[in-house]
Amino acid sequence: MTQLLTQRTIAVVKATIPALAEHGLAITTAMYRRLFEDDHIRALFNHSNQGDGGAQVHALAGAILAYAQNIDNLGVLAPAVERIAQKHIGYHILPNHYPYVATALLGAIKEVLGEVATDEVLNAWAEAYWFLADILKAREAKLRQEIEAKNGGWIGWRAFEVIEKRKESAVITSFVLRPIDRRPVLRHKPGQYLTFRLNVPDQPTMKRNYSISCAPNDDHYRISVKREAAGKGGSRYLHDAVRVGDILEATPPAGDFFMEDRPQRPILLLSGGVGLTPMVSMVEAIAAKHPGLETHFVHGTLNSDTHALDGHVRALAERHGAISVSTFYNEPGPSDVAGKTHDVTGMITIDWLKANTPLNEADIFLCGPKPFLRALVTGLSRAGVSDTRIHYEFFGPADESLAPN
Repeated sequence: MTQLLTQRTIAVVKATIPALAEHGLAITTAMYRRLFEDDHIRALFNHSNQGDGGAQVHALAGAILAYAQNIDNLGVLAPAVERIAQKHIGYHILPNHYPYVATALLGAIKEVLGEVATDEVLNAWAEAYWFLADILKAREAKLRQEIEAKNGGWIGWRAFEVIEKRKESAVITSFVLRPIDRRPVLRHKPGQYLTFRLNVPDQPTMKRNYSISCAPNDDHYRISVKREAAGKGGSRYLHDAVRVGDILEATPPAGDFFMEDRPQRPILLLSGGVGLTPMVSMVEAIAAKHPGLETHFVHGTLNSDTHALDGHVRALAERHGAISVSTFYNEPGPSDVAGKTHDVTGMITIDWLKANTPLNEADIFLCGPKPFLRALVTGLSRAGVSDTRIHYEFFGPADESLAPN
C-alpha cells in the first residue's frame, strides 16, 4: 500500500509552485538532458517529442506544476495518471526504470533552482515523486495483468509481418500487420494505438505511436499513417522503405481514448486530417456490432488528394443504415465540387454540428491537429455540451491547454 504523503511534504511542495511556474521548462529540459546520458534509458523514448522546445518537455513541465498544485487533491489528476500509465505500457516502461527518472528530476531541480532547492525541498520532492511513482507502478502492473489474461495478449515487443500495404491518399498509407507467430492478437478497444520500435538505417532506434484503424479482431491490426514532411523519419521510413513481408515490432494496444463496448447514446465522430484513423476503427466496430446505433462520421481534410478511406467508410455506412457521413474540404482542389467529392467547403463548425447532429445527446469523440481540437473542444463546451460526453485524443503529448489563447 502506498504510504500517504506527510502534511509537511505537501506544504513544502506547494511552496515551490511559484518557482515551478517560472522555471518548469528549464527543469524539464535539464532533466531530459541528464536522463538521456544513459543510452538504455534514452532508447525508451519517442525522440520526435524531445529536444529544445519539444512537446514532451512542455508537457512534463505542465504535469509537474499540476502535480504540485493538486498534491493535496490527487483525484483531479486521475485522468493524467491513466494517460501516463497507458503510455508506459506502450513504451514498455518497467519499475526498474523509475529510479533513473528520480535521479534526473531531483538533479535538475537542484541545478535550476540553486539555493532555493534546499535539502528540505529536495527531500519533499523525492517523497512526492516516489508517492506518484508507486501509484503509476501499481496501475501499470494491473494493466499488464489484464493484458496477459486476455486471448492474444502479450507484454513487451512482438514481431509482426506486413501482409498488406495500401495507399489510401496522397499522404496516408495503410499497413496490415499479422504476428509472425500466427497466434491471435489482443482485441483492442476502438480508438487505441500501437507503439512501434522502428530500426531505421543510419539512425537510432525510433519509438512511434500509431492508432489502430480497423475494428477489433483476433487476426491482425491495421495502421494508417500520414507521411510527414517534417520530423525525424518514422512515417517516411514506413512509407518509403517498408514493404510487404517486412517485420515490425510493437507492444500491445494501449491508450485511454476509446469507445466503450456498449454505447449508451448516439455517437458523433469528429476528425481532422489523419485524426480519422481511430474514428475508422470505431465506425468499423459500430458497423459490425451495433446495428441501429445512430452514428455521425464527420471528417475534415484539405481536399480529395489528402482524403483517405472515404469509400470504405461510406460503404460501411450504407450497409449499416444508421451511420451518416459528412466531409469538409477547406482547400478544395480544381476538380473538387461540393456535393460530389465532399459535402461542405470550409471548416467543421459548431453551428453546423448543432444543425446536423444530435449534439446535446451524443457521446462525441474527436481526434486531429491541436488547432482543430482547440476550436471544437472549446466550442462544444461553450455550446453547453457536458465534459463527460467529450472525448478527445492528441497525436503526441498533451502539452498545451485546449483553452483559446
